[in-house]
Amino acid sequence: MSITYRGETFSGYNKPKRTPKHPTKSHVVLAKEGDTIKMIRFGEQGAKTAGKPKAGESAKMKAKRKSFKARHGRNIKKGKLSAAYWADKVKW
Repeated sequence: MSITYRGETFSGYNKPKRTPKHPTKSHVVLAKEGDTIKMIRFGEQGAKTAGKPKAGESAKMKAKRKSFKARHGRNIKKGKLSAAYWADKVKW
């Protein structure tokens, strides 16, 4: 099932994909919550994010992840229609 929305092709709803040719944002997702559909671009292009937690992770990366979640916690709680939710899920 392929969905085309505003010139972008998505594999489905709530499935983020990389956007290497976008000048500023690294990912895009076609978010759907209830009847609301919204295209959300998120993540800084070329940013060094912490990624998923790994065994033996450095203290610096742990602190970086913790700071991101503390700084954006309120926006992450807004749910699937916020860029912070997707950045937290995909990049942090």
